[in-house]
Amino acid sequence: MIRYVALLFLLLFTGPALADSSGPVVFGRSEVKITTVGGGSYHFNIEVAETPDQLHQGLMFRDTMADDAGMLFLLGVNEVASFWMRNTFLPLDMLFIAHDGRITNIHRNAAPGSTAIISSTEPVVSVLEVNAGITARLGIHAGDRVVHPSFH
Repeated sequence: MIRYVALLFLLLFTGPALADSSGPVVFGRSEVKITTVGGGSYHFNIEVAETPDQLHQGLMFRDTMADDAGMLFLLGVNEVASFWMRNTFLPLDMLFIAHDGRITNIHRNAAPGSTAIISSTEPVVSVLEVNAGITARLGIHAGDRVVHPSFH
């Protein structure tokens, strides 16, 4: 947890300077599939955040996002993850994901601009952010699986 807190502070306080010096943050693209316990299968075209600049920027300052889009944060550690919505204009559902792709918990309808800390309920390696309301509409819950090459 101490490493994650140190990483969070590093990203919060040095991230803007790093992003400004190297130009716009560019994200890789990929696809994830979410399979539900009830037999549902849903595909999302995502951007992938894994470098410090990408992890810091995330979905901040975006006004819109397609319903089948999202961002996958590859954290590089297996620890309790914490996020906030500062400078994020879109309401989001945040899916916290264990190393095997299992969704450990979902924070639904994260409020734009909030500085309230949103955390996983157990150690995770990734977070998938999608538009708020999508997980409820599709019946996605904790225990469902995210299929992506990052998970085994």
